[in-house]
Amino acid sequence: MEPSRLGVASRAALSDGGEIARKLETFAPRPAQQDLAAAIADAFESRDTLLAEAGTGTGKTFAYLVPALLSGLKTIVSTGTRALQDQLYHRDLPRVRDALGVGLKTALLKGRANYLCRYRMEQAKGEPKFASREVAAQFQRIVAWSGSTRLGDLAELEALPEESPLLPMVTSTAENCLGSECPFYADCFVVQARQRAQAADVVVVNHHLLLADLALKQEGFGEILPGAQAFVIDEAHQLPELAAQFFGEAVSARPLVELARDSLAECKSVTGALASLQVPSRDLEHSVRTLRTAMDELPIRGTRRRAGEVPAVEDGFDNLEAALLNLRDALEPLRGAAPGFDSCHARAEEFIERLRRWRGAPVARPEPEPEEDDDFSPPRREPIPAEAENQDAFAAAQEAQEQGEGTPPEGRDGSVLWYELTARGFRLSRTPLDVAGPLAAHRERSRAAWVFTSATLTVGAQFHHYARKLGLFEPKTLLAPSPFDWARQALMYLPQGLPDPAVRHYNESMVERLRPVLEASGGRAFVLFASHRALRETAELLKGGPWPLFVQGEAPRHVLLERFRASGNGVLLGAASFREGVDVAGEALSVVVIDKLPFAAPDDPVFEARLDAIRRRGGNPFRDEQLPQAVIALKQGAGRLIRSERDRGVLVLCDPRLHSKSYGRTFLDSLPPLPRSRRVEDVADFFAGRPLALESASSARDGEDYYYR
Repeated sequence: MEPSRLGVASRAALSDGGEIARKLETFAPRPAQQDLAAAIADAFESRDTLLAEAGTGTGKTFAYLVPALLSGLKTIVSTGTRALQDQLYHRDLPRVRDALGVGLKTALLKGRANYLCRYRMEQAKGEPKFASREVAAQFQRIVAWSGSTRLGDLAELEALPEESPLLPMVTSTAENCLGSECPFYADCFVVQARQRAQAADVVVVNHHLLLADLALKQEGFGEILPGAQAFVIDEAHQLPELAAQFFGEAVSARPLVELARDSLAECKSVTGALASLQVPSRDLEHSVRTLRTAMDELPIRGTRRRAGEVPAVEDGFDNLEAALLNLRDALEPLRGAAPGFDSCHARAEEFIERLRRWRGAPVARPEPEPEEDDDFSPPRREPIPAEAENQDAFAAAQEAQEQGEGTPPEGRDGSVLWYELTARGFRLSRTPLDVAGPLAAHRERSRAAWVFTSATLTVGAQFHHYARKLGLFEPKTLLAPSPFDWARQALMYLPQGLPDPAVRHYNESMVERLRPVLEASGGRAFVLFASHRALRETAELLKGGPWPLFVQGEAPRHVLLERFRASGNGVLLGAASFREGVDVAGEALSVVVIDKLPFAAPDDPVFEARLDAIRRRGGNPFRDEQLPQAVIALKQGAGRLIRSERDRGVLVLCDPRLHSKSYGRTFLDSLPPLPRSRRVEDVADFFAGRPLALESASSARDGEDYYYR
């Protein structure tokens, strides 16, 4: 097929002597980046869908920004996090736009929780007290900043912690926003941000905002984002799981408490309102606290059925619903007195309906079950399919799986009803099992180009698993390999003699084999765990060693990373949240250790129900869901090691199932072609700069060799 004109122009811009190379001194042309840009440009031109896996170091950001800016199409670029969103908008996009010399308008659009709400800030000024003097001082800084900010983006306040209790007091939600009835509507930062997005050619959003928009469209309430001719979804591997949250619904403790407090706050402007709202508002807060206390008897995460096993919890749900009904009825005669009362009444109505939908499944009271192990795959209740490919994997997990709750109850629409507890709150969720349908329907309606790109979309170089989750049938795909010199830059070490990961002394054995690696590297390591229990045990085993130890949970993630970088020889212990979105380039990180294959934990009711649905359809849960998800999670963790052409490091994969089980080959063949060794002496030689005498072996991927001893 002939390349499109946009494809030719995009490839030329990224080539040696092109506009990017001429204008940006640090830019180095990469063939894989040019191939990716051309494929994206072709998808733009034909309004097609493209799945593109771009290995670390490919330069995928420039590869999609160049065709987006040259095309002139209205383009939405969605990233995984707000931090990546800010980096893309404030750093990468201006550099590419200036190098290309195009004058297109760009805009940054975040969710409403990122923008100051003047109305709620004014309401908060009447609060009788704050939790501490420091919180009161932070509030005064917000008030002072509100008089000078142009965009109202709270990210401008660097000293404001992400977990600050002030945030819900000075931002709005879709439920409590007064819309055009707000007295500050003309100066609303959210409205202004959306207006800028409407007028822009390229709009940078994040997945949460994109999916909130899609969910609203599905329900017929209109759209947040402006209509676009092209969508680029970066860090696209996150999209299916996030979409399940947004196409479902939830009732959480904090919004319920906020409803009670907002109802009282509105009384300041209406004489006599406090007398009728004080008791029902306080009763609602009390019912939330009482329910949370009753839920202490439950596991941290479980199904609707599991929650119904405790009579005090069921009573708590009854009391919560009654308190919401009483507050709604008390608000009814006040709706015309102030826009805020009408909003609170609507919120109470919505929470009542959500709670009733969540409670709609029949409540069974089975016998109490033993505590689940958190180290392997979700529970299953039926005989294991007799397939040699995965029989051994299921056998290893059978004992833990048989301790499961049984099939989670589903709502009438096939969704999963489940709860999750936090330190002081709860969340009652209704989550759809499958989001392929609504995602596919929106793509069809948009008639736009859709590009999904990430460093981790494939399993064994195949896109089938991810394409199925998006509702795509035989889409166009591209594998853009990493430009790194793996034979020179990296080594994969697979320790010998480790026991099965299910045995109790596995962590001790792993640490014994880890110590000589850390001695050879001088620390400078991430150790990533499949469970928090294993993380805590390993922290105890490594305590008092010669390397500074940084343990997830002891400080916020960004603080731990800053301390790790500054230490120069630290060892950081982390779980799933450190597998992605963490970028430590250079010598500070020279070893990544993965303790076990990252199969999903058995306490995720949605994942468990998804496996049941696959089984009922005649599929194989291990092959179709558990294995692909674990492969992608392993790729994410391994991707922390080599971040630039100058990095060198060792990837340590401890799990002996990589060799003892038939599915281990799928994991190994999904990783970059690192030289491999089972001798710790080779790790010492690697860090000492001595040549490694490794034998070449054939890989399952065509045309590639790896080295192994």
